[in-house]
Amino acid sequence: MTPVNPPPLDRTSPPRRTDAWRQPDAVLPEGVRVRVLRAVYGDPRAAAELAPRLTDRQATGVDPLPTSPAELAPSLLRERRAEIRALPDDTRLLLLLAAADQYPVPTDAFLRAVMAARLDTRLLDAAEAAGIAHAGAGGVVFRDAWTRIAAYETGSPADRRDVHRLLARVLRGEGETPWRSWHRGAGALGPSARLAAELGAAAGKAGEAGRLSVARALAERAAALCPDPSEQARLLARAAAYAWRSGDGDRARRLAAAVSDDALSGVLALRAGNAAEAFDALLMGVVRAAAGGAGATGVAGVTEPTGVSGVTEPAGVSGVVEPTGVGDVAGPTGAAGVTEPAGVSGVVEPTGVGDVAGPAGAAGVTEPAGVSGVVEPTGVGDVAGPAGAAGVTEPAGVSGVVEPTGVGDVAGPAGAAGVTEPTGAAELVVSAGVAVPSTSAVSDPDGADGAGSAVAADDAGLRSAGPAARASRPTAHGASRATAHRATRPAVPAASPTVVTPTPTRTPTLTGPLTGTPTPAAHLLARVTEAAIYTGDVRRLREAARVADRHGLVPPGTLTGLVAAFDGRYEDARDLLKSAAGRCGPGGDPTVLIHAGIAALLLGDHTRAATATVRAAASARALGTPVTVPQAMEFRAYADFWTGRPRAGEAAAADALWQAHATGQDNGACHLQAALAMFAALTGDAEVCHERAATARSYALTHGLGLPAALAQWALAFLDLSSGRFAAAAARLRALAGFGPGHGHRAVRHLATPHYVEAAVRTGDTRVARVAHADYHRWASTVRSPDDLALSARCGALLAPGEEAVEHYRTALDLHSHGTRDFERARTELLFGSALRRLRRRTEARDRLHSALEAFDSFGAPHCAAQARTELRALGTPAAPAPAGLDATVARLTAQQLLVARMAAEGATNREIAGRLALSPRTIDHHLRGVFTRLGIRSRIELVRLLAESDESEAV
Repeated sequence: MTPVNPPPLDRTSPPRRTDAWRQPDAVLPEGVRVRVLRAVYGDPRAAAELAPRLTDRQATGVDPLPTSPAELAPSLLRERRAEIRALPDDTRLLLLLAAADQYPVPTDAFLRAVMAARLDTRLLDAAEAAGIAHAGAGGVVFRDAWTRIAAYETGSPADRRDVHRLLARVLRGEGETPWRSWHRGAGALGPSARLAAELGAAAGKAGEAGRLSVARALAERAAALCPDPSEQARLLARAAAYAWRSGDGDRARRLAAAVSDDALSGVLALRAGNAAEAFDALLMGVVRAAAGGAGATGVAGVTEPTGVSGVTEPAGVSGVVEPTGVGDVAGPTGAAGVTEPAGVSGVVEPTGVGDVAGPAGAAGVTEPAGVSGVVEPTGVGDVAGPAGAAGVTEPAGVSGVVEPTGVGDVAGPAGAAGVTEPTGAAELVVSAGVAVPSTSAVSDPDGADGAGSAVAADDAGLRSAGPAARASRPTAHGASRATAHRATRPAVPAASPTVVTPTPTRTPTLTGPLTGTPTPAAHLLARVTEAAIYTGDVRRLREAARVADRHGLVPPGTLTGLVAAFDGRYEDARDLLKSAAGRCGPGGDPTVLIHAGIAALLLGDHTRAATATVRAAASARALGTPVTVPQAMEFRAYADFWTGRPRAGEAAAADALWQAHATGQDNGACHLQAALAMFAALTGDAEVCHERAATARSYALTHGLGLPAALAQWALAFLDLSSGRFAAAAARLRALAGFGPGHGHRAVRHLATPHYVEAAVRTGDTRVARVAHADYHRWASTVRSPDDLALSARCGALLAPGEEAVEHYRTALDLHSHGTRDFERARTELLFGSALRRLRRRTEARDRLHSALEAFDSFGAPHCAAQARTELRALGTPAAPAPAGLDATVARLTAQQLLVARMAAEGATNREIAGRLALSPRTIDHHLRGVFTRLGIRSRIELVRLLAESDESEAV
């Protein structure tokens, strides 16, 4: 994703960091710190201002963070406003035009607007001299996001409306309808059913194109202009769905709080709330969607009822007075909390002002002098951090202006302007959250031409504005300044009404597991399946399967496969899961690919699981739905663990953890914390393993997340097992038998059976181990996975006496050669070598142990390597020393340790590293201590030297 914050101006330097510019309070949870920094565009001063203003519930992540800039950093915003107000009026007008062009979505129309209104861009020299902004190749480059916000806020309401109308007029290209509609809506004075319909249709068009931030802004603005409360609620639900899919979790939760929608509530709870409650809400959404049908209102409706599209607004449609402060605007490149001056509401706009289009395609009318703005753009605001957005929420409903007959709402024949539009948020499917239904384009209300014909009207409008908004007519950058002359505030000419034409709607679908015509109910069943997987209460999937059967729905293969597996129908489960796992082709639907990855993991096909999850993440990025990427990476972590890629897996999981925090997916972050604990156990980092596991388990227990809780328990058990604490490992693995929301997970327990058998045999509890192995062997024999069969043979060897074990081990190694679990193959060789040593087969034992040791060293698993060295010493064979070369030494660091080490070597302090990685300084200190211990050094100077020498050797 392209960064939305421009770089600092060349001639200015960023403010010095003082105590007032420190990172947010360290007591904030990791996820809240990430979201705070993202909400304030990474500005540490704004973060320091926001942190103490958070409520207790916001500070702990229970409630969403503020989204209005006035709530985020009021003091900083006041300073920026004062700087803007000190500029000449003409310069401020150009900055206002540039700011309106850059958010809530960049429309890239500034230069066209300047040419159409004949403004002189040389007036930006004053802003550049003040270090506020400068002219760039594509328009104006602001010093920072907060300056952009201030530039918009300092404009008068009338000026803001006029620049939006000017921008709408110059956006006349065939593919520019969403942006043109946005500016038309932003320039409106009051509620308008026709404009709401136009904006809703444009939102659907933008959503189809993957421009979800644009779609959210359009849907939210449509809700503000919609006079029908029920339609307003549906539009808000769509806006919340778009916000969620775009990665703006705080805004999505705020918008969702204003509506009642089981499907939307269930999706948000699945990723950021109580997963058990999510299952209930989602299942209720399935029932309502299936019962309601395509024309129903509520969660399952697919056709938009009368009230948003194609509605003739009666004469005299009026709004209510907009409260002061309505109009907080933010965008991808900045947010603007716009506070309307007192007394500007309740103004009657003359007939035809604002939202009608004429034959020439012009949008708007020259507003009579003195008419001040009332309705500010609602829901504008994509706040961008390193990867995404957070913005502002405006009150639903726009009030304040009495719009006379004919203002923007043009009636055609009955239904002529009707746009088929799905309802609510139940069409929520893809991208691990909400798939907002798309609404097809309406006919272009502004037309595609007529840009040049309105320049004279613009000039008249500019002159009527008086000195408050004067600007010089444009000249080329190299033209003589003597030829430039003064102009005034831009306005756009009036036009005739246009009728919105209905177009059929296409709802995004969840392909793959769903057959036939996809429906919202079928889409929601995929979410229900995920809720059961996350909670660990897979027994409830039977309930979901019964609901699907009762309503004639075709559920995802993962749902039916899991039901069959836990009913003991392994052959049926294998066939159903294989069908689901087979749908992992490139370019597929992200949710289908994630389900394919889950099915492949259950079948022991880790290569396919890795392929499916990587493709799911790539597809989500291509579709513009970043919210799905962390979920895909959660399940990729299992494949990386099993196939012995701890460094790559840890790096990918750490990156996904940041994304999960940034997009407000705390449940996904919990799962990734458990995955990182698993990698720490593999690499022998006991302190990090315990810290990550404790974090994951404490969160999981309070949010009904059985899968992360079980995975964290498994990580601790594996650490115990590889460290020789067999009794502790057996006790932890036995605890996985108690599954259910927040406790454990039968699927994880099943996957961990080979480790449990090893720990149980070492403690002499072979009775329980044999029962566990029998069930595991039955599953492995059914799915015919080489890796599962190899591990089953290894379990058989551990349970067999004396010489009988040898053939089981040989069978296991032969099967491993056809599989992908290289790490488990090394463990099998370690156990086989140990058994051979006890049988006094010294030569073969030595070969097996050396092979295992080499593999463990390459994987960076020191605890397992130490066990192999211990066995070799018991043979009387000199154990191979740990790799001592520079490259090998550096390779012994975990991915996180290497990242921290390189930042420290570059001169970053612990606090600076913590800020970049969204970790606590204490965690960074622990990582550095681990780096020093593993590399055998005592200072950062030695670290710099060692890494430099390592880089030089790699270059050679």
